[in-house]
Amino acid sequence: MTMAPHPVVQAIIDLSAGAIGGAACVFSGQPLDTAKVKMQTFPTLYRGFVHCVVSTYKQVGMRGLYQGTTPALMANIAENSVLFMSYGFCQQVIRFAAGLHKEAVLSDMQKACAGSVASIFSSLVLCPTELVKCRLQAMYEMEVSGRIAKGHNTVWSVVKSIMRNEGPLGFFQGLTTTIAREVPGYFCFFGAYELCRTGFADYMKCDKDDIGVAPIVFSGGFGGACLWLVVYPMDCVKSRIQVMSMTGKQAGFFRTFMTIARSEGVRALYSGLTPTMVRTFPANGALFLGYEASRKLMMKQFDN
Repeated sequence: MTMAPHPVVQAIIDLSAGAIGGAACVFSGQPLDTAKVKMQTFPTLYRGFVHCVVSTYKQVGMRGLYQGTTPALMANIAENSVLFMSYGFCQQVIRFAAGLHKEAVLSDMQKACAGSVASIFSSLVLCPTELVKCRLQAMYEMEVSGRIAKGHNTVWSVVKSIMRNEGPLGFFQGLTTTIAREVPGYFCFFGAYELCRTGFADYMKCDKDDIGVAPIVFSGGFGGACLWLVVYPMDCVKSRIQVMSMTGKQAGFFRTFMTIARSEGVRALYSGLTPTMVRTFPANGALFLGYEASRKLMMKQFDN
């Protein structure tokens, strides 16, 4: 992998490429993400993924499936910018710790560790924006069930409500759960992605950076599928905490997890897994394609 001549330039390239990948991820998977959050928060309200999508479309129209797109864009661009910038930095830390040259190629396992540590930094910017997104996505069900009064379901009204009722720290409801989800999740995400790329490169007898569009998209989707299979129950608890905290102070991660498991069964922790798995291949494929293609383009400027 070609390195830019200066660490600051390298960081800017990784940040920009991550932002492009994050935007591609949102536009390719937002309706399915909306279905996921609704099913996680109200597991008994919908019979399944198709019923959730059709009901939302009938009740609110196409706009309902794209509810929360603005904060989702902000969340994904912010998260992936910080994630991929930190990923580049963490790779350098691992090289230093292992006594390697600063341009040495890391193993797939070392890259997985770098991605896992990088996710801690991205969680800090992801949590506030994802909180707003989740509340917007579940707003209709919260109003219909009588848990909250009807109001303006816009990004700004949700932000004002959090500031007024919970203060600045209210934006970090579910931070512990977010970090608990991200650290193991991104180890699997980057590990599976890099292993898959290595497999394609070996099979095609070429460099990992030259495997082409379809293998990159498949590798990204495979990485995303591994991430969600490992961390889905934690994501379900996070969504529940972030949405239900609209009604007042919500219990922490462990107590919420145990309450769901005892009162609704373990199956409730996997509610919404179908739209997530359907979404993961186009969304994460688009994420890595956007990241790799834009990064390669920017890095070409430094080949000479």
